[in-house]
Amino acid sequence: MTDTHDYIIVGAGAAGCVLASRLSQDPSVQVLLIEAGPPDSNSALHVPAALGSLRRTRWDWDYHSDPEPALDGRLMVLPYGKTLGGSSSINGMIYIRGNPADYEEWKSLGCEGWGWDDVLPYFMKAEDNERGQSELHARGGPLTVSDGRSQHPLGEAWLEAANQAGLPSNPDFNGPAQDGVGRYQLTQRDGMRCSAATAYLHPAMTRPNLRVLTGALVTRILLEGDRAAGVEVEHDNQLKRFSADLEVILSAGAYNSPQLLLLSGIGHAADLKALGIQVVADLPVGRNLQDHPSVFISVLVRGESLWSELRKPESVALFKSGRGPLTSNYGEVGGFWRSNDGLEAPDVQYHAVPLVYTEQGSSKSTDNASSWGACLLKRLSRGSVSLRSAEPSAKPRIVHNYYGEGAEFETMVRGVQMAIEIGNQPTMRRLAHGQVAPHPRSDSRADVGEFVRRATQTTHHPVGTCAMGSVVGSDLRVHGFGNLRVVDASIMPTIVRGNTLAPTIMIAEKAADQILDRAQSHQSLRET
Repeated sequence: MTDTHDYIIVGAGAAGCVLASRLSQDPSVQVLLIEAGPPDSNSALHVPAALGSLRRTRWDWDYHSDPEPALDGRLMVLPYGKTLGGSSSINGMIYIRGNPADYEEWKSLGCEGWGWDDVLPYFMKAEDNERGQSELHARGGPLTVSDGRSQHPLGEAWLEAANQAGLPSNPDFNGPAQDGVGRYQLTQRDGMRCSAATAYLHPAMTRPNLRVLTGALVTRILLEGDRAAGVEVEHDNQLKRFSADLEVILSAGAYNSPQLLLLSGIGHAADLKALGIQVVADLPVGRNLQDHPSVFISVLVRGESLWSELRKPESVALFKSGRGPLTSNYGEVGGFWRSNDGLEAPDVQYHAVPLVYTEQGSSKSTDNASSWGACLLKRLSRGSVSLRSAEPSAKPRIVHNYYGEGAEFETMVRGVQMAIEIGNQPTMRRLAHGQVAPHPRSDSRADVGEFVRRATQTTHHPVGTCAMGSVVGSDLRVHGFGNLRVVDASIMPTIVRGNTLAPTIMIAEKAADQILDRAQSHQSLRET
């Protein structure tokens, strides 16, 4: 075996960038970060409003689901970042930590050290919030969190209509309470996207002990008994091997981390045997997939939408000063709502965008329009990620199983009914002059239910496929293996209430401390 490093990190997404930065702060260790995609050097990856042009490009794994049973067999388009920064380089940049109840739930499930009081310091360690230091926010961390600079008037109109529908205003969804509507804070720096690569990786890449390998597909983990000896990689049309003296860490996300474990013989034994893969460990890898489904309504409006403003020459000039439409993340405003009295926390989230948002977000319509969508926050049913074949380059089989439990469907129906109610308020009625298909025929339960089955799409938040408890321990080490960890959104036992970038970065910050503490303990033992 050649090319030895102390730590090998597979995947340069949000978690991988954090780990590469934090672990390489120790000059005595050698860190190798491996990414299947290209570098993030293209300017489109850094211009916030260019996010709509990044799908189905070389920076996207371009996944899709298998037929979804509760959606009349529709296939879901599943964008998934394939570059330095991973999905943080192509996402909507919304900074939401989730609800404290989410982490208390993790704690109740036996995930020791993952309650709200345990994780809050790591959110704050990562954060550089332009609003300043407070009890719940911090300055000085690598990740810039800022107020949006576009502030399109259609967003303000939607907020006014939501207030008219009874939803209160909330200036900070990461503050004392999550409920209500307002403007989202974003992972942006001076109007530019602040991906995990921008925040963490690029400042560390001058370190001589950090090596970043792009365009390299990891095909399997090299296992020797109960330890990971290294990885096998396809790079420059050659199959290469890299060895790890200390740890192999998977940070390839909720689709690719389970795929790599399965290819390496760690997974459900019967499934692996059916593909001719030797079983190393029988674990429920890929069996706990969760995501936030969403349903958007679009209406034609009087006045200019974001698309109209993006085409104006003056928008480029404004962007050079960190202002204007090109800084828009689309989902500038939104909020959280409880569909039933007595819930401990919100179960529906709203995202409102100042343009047409249909066809699973891939509409190219330039009509002046406003769109807003209800997003189901807590999943009762579970999906799965499995192998199509033992060929590493084959895309995994993904079934999200949206609305596998009837209560999920009923919550989404109520969420869309509230979205319709917002559209019926005086402010939106003055703006709107027509509907954009698909659109519910009425606000009845039957018509909204039919619309939900036709219009559901992903909110791009897959988690849970290498969950704490079933696949990894609270230290994120894979059960049965001393030096193989998973550090990314796949370790969440249950999905958080909100966008998942900030929690993923928190997970990596916490894991880095766990890994470094363990390394220091080993060093102390050697010295004694």
